[in-house]
Amino acid sequence: MTRSKNLLVIMSDEHQARALSCAGHPLVKTPNMDRLAVRGIRFTDAYTPSPICVPARAAFASGRYVHDIRLWDNAMPYTGTPRGWGHALQDKGVRVESIGKLHYRSDEDPAGFDVEHIPMQVANGVGMVWGSIRREDERVRKEGRMLGPYIGPGESNYTRYDQAVVARTEDWLAEAGDNPWCLYVGLVAPHFPLIVPQEYLDLYPVESLPPFKLHTLDGFENHPWVQKQNEALTGDDGFESHDERLLAARCYFALCSFLDDNIGKLMAALEANGQLDETTVIYTSDHGDNVGARGLWGKSNMYEESVAVPMIVAGPAVPEAHQGSTCATPVSLLDISQTIIDHFGATLEGDRPGKSLFDIATRDAEPERVIFSEYHAVGAVSGAYMLRKGRWKLIHYHGFAPELFDLETDPEEINNCAADPACAEFLSDLYAALHVICDPAAMNDLAFADQDAMIAGYGGIGVAMTMGAPAATPPPET
Repeated sequence: MTRSKNLLVIMSDEHQARALSCAGHPLVKTPNMDRLAVRGIRFTDAYTPSPICVPARAAFASGRYVHDIRLWDNAMPYTGTPRGWGHALQDKGVRVESIGKLHYRSDEDPAGFDVEHIPMQVANGVGMVWGSIRREDERVRKEGRMLGPYIGPGESNYTRYDQAVVARTEDWLAEAGDNPWCLYVGLVAPHFPLIVPQEYLDLYPVESLPPFKLHTLDGFENHPWVQKQNEALTGDDGFESHDERLLAARCYFALCSFLDDNIGKLMAALEANGQLDETTVIYTSDHGDNVGARGLWGKSNMYEESVAVPMIVAGPAVPEAHQGSTCATPVSLLDISQTIIDHFGATLEGDRPGKSLFDIATRDAEPERVIFSEYHAVGAVSGAYMLRKGRWKLIHYHGFAPELFDLETDPEEINNCAADPACAEFLSDLYAALHVICDPAAMNDLAFADQDAMIAGYGGIGVAMTMGAPAATPPPET
């Protein structure tokens, strides 16, 4: 692929990969993202390196696995170490700035941006320390439900923040000048609280909702690790009624349309300032959301709803012959890190697993490409690891039985094949690939050791359990 002059990277928060109309979702309406996909390539099998905000974003910034950088959870934010794609662009002399949510530690850290405009960082520079207390007999369960006390129509501090981020971006693009630039824009929707302007909620009448998949109310029993993780937060059990549960799903999809409108405004700003034809756009999210599947809300597990993310590359860097196409080679946020570096011909020392999406999309599909994700954060009594290779997906839970899914015949992950003798060879092959990336037992122990040391440094569990936002991180004043 040729390279365009500029690069705009847009990352939302908690956008499920399936919640795009161009991905075939039966309900969600995302016309602006659909138009973006028509101008580019949509990656159908894209994943996060960790299905929770702070470690996912640290891995994305550095281009390295979570266990490699040892930033395990929402109390271990990125500080600029190890150096990442932003630093590589600074070394090259490329203007690189951010607007919106970063979820790093502090505005003062050298995180790889020349300027950070209205950045949203972890709460008080420390993040969700209470969530680092993970042993089953010590975990903290906060009062109040994770999704917030109110669900329904209206404005939240997040929707107002996203509007401020879009307005600041429109101003930035109008003043960008002629020199090449890379701009990162961090939007929050559709992350909870599930509060959305009425006009978007009206797009999703309750009778249009599909049924919840494998819901516990219908008798489904979650995997023991997942059940224990879910018990650490007030999720589905916090709804006042089934009607409120349905309203929550409507609000999530409505927030996807709110997000879509904001992306449309960014594209309109590019066009209005004559930059559309010289700017490549990358859209993705830090992780997905369960939206009631299996009786789960939020993220924090390895099912597709949570660990898969949308990913679109569009604009002049995409050859006309590839525009409007899809790429089935599995990819991750780490590939976007490398794409940004390669886009500007920059370099960064060190080994990283990511590859340029430009190269991946223009080669023959590589369905056997291995993609990895891990989780060592709030609620997890042990580490969880996902490995995707071809049609097969392994979820390894340290100390628990694994799950194995054939995504070709079972894309909804209904039938666990891990104990099926006919699948033993596939299970063994995926475990071998997992151990090439890391020793899951050793990384489980290392995560606990690092978290224990951090908690001790704050004064012990009694202090740590009081530190950090109870659920959603508050945005800055704008």
